[in-house]
Amino acid sequence: MIMNTTRTRLAVATASALLFAGAPAAYATLTDAGTRPTTSTAPTVPTARGAAYVETRLFFGTERPDGGPAVTDGHFMDFVDRQVTPAFPDGLTVQDGRGQWRDRNGVIERERSYELILLYPVGRAKAADPGIEGIRDAYEKEFGQEAVARLDEPTRADF
Repeated sequence: MIMNTTRTRLAVATASALLFAGAPAAYATLTDAGTRPTTSTAPTVPTARGAAYVETRLFFGTERPDGGPAVTDGHFMDFVDRQVTPAFPDGLTVQDGRGQWRDRNGVIERERSYELILLYPVGRAKAADPGIEGIRDAYEKEFGQEAVARLDEPTRADF
């Protein structure tokens, strides 16, 4: 029992010595050239702005797996007007892209693509989901695509 107490004290003393020896080095890395932080020079954390939103990004390929003609800007914007705008009339963003992915046959396909960005309040996420899935399904069917990728992230938005 005495031996265990001695080992415990020795372990605590060693850990304390290492902690105290490393503290000045760690403290120095957090300050400018050896100066001590003051209230006036400490970085401030910006106030969070906006309300809780969900950002959904959809990625649409333009090459058709069956070898048919690629989806043009006109085709895609017509699709947005018919399928996306009615479901998300408050706004959206479309960006041009270049992408690649491995198709169901294992071939890496490189193609021009579109990224569609939708923002909606967190409270509307459950109601928005069927509309988003409908957009994905409609594009896959209309343009013979294997998939439309979807990415959802929580964010804050202020308009």
